[in-house]
Amino acid sequence: MVVAGDFRNGITFDMGDGQVWQVVEFQHVKPGKGAAFVRTKIKNVKTGSVIERTFNPTDKFQDARVERKEMQYLYEDGGLYYFMDMETYEQLPVDGSKLSDNFKYVKENEMCKIVSYQGDIFGVEPPTFVVLEISDTEPGVRGDTATGASKTATLETGATIRVPLFVNTGDMIRVDTRTGEYLERA
Repeated sequence: MVVAGDFRNGITFDMGDGQVWQVVEFQHVKPGKGAAFVRTKIKNVKTGSVIERTFNPTDKFQDARVERKEMQYLYEDGGLYYFMDMETYEQLPVDGSKLSDNFKYVKENEMCKIVSYQGDIFGVEPPTFVVLEISDTEPGVRGDTATGASKTATLETGATIRVPLFVNTGDMIRVDTRTGEYLERA
């Protein structure tokens, strides 16, 4: 059981509606008059919707254990993305609608985390940092670097990001998949 007074960021629970919710933000409020309460922002882990809700600190909810399993991304075929369990070598198809926007930075054979609740897969978490090759970008103009300018580059996965002018086609770069930002040359 999870008590609302013990909420912390990242805790998952079932409010009794069959949906799994994750605490994104919380704040314990003790007004001068009246009873204390917990103000939260909670995210539905299956749909991704975020709502604001207040709870009595003594409210109790069923704990929801969300499983994260490391699996290798193999390939995409007709909207299904196939992942392999590295322990059993079993292949698992995942519907493309369950992938997040930052999956566009993942190439074949990368390790990802498959997120599920009671055997129902609802998400795929790509690695935080990936190394990718730049497949296409315009050459930088000499003498135009004082402003810290950037240009658009297409990565080997097809995703486009902004990179500094000194980065060229064929360079290997490190990308933060959470923000989609260029970090450094690899």
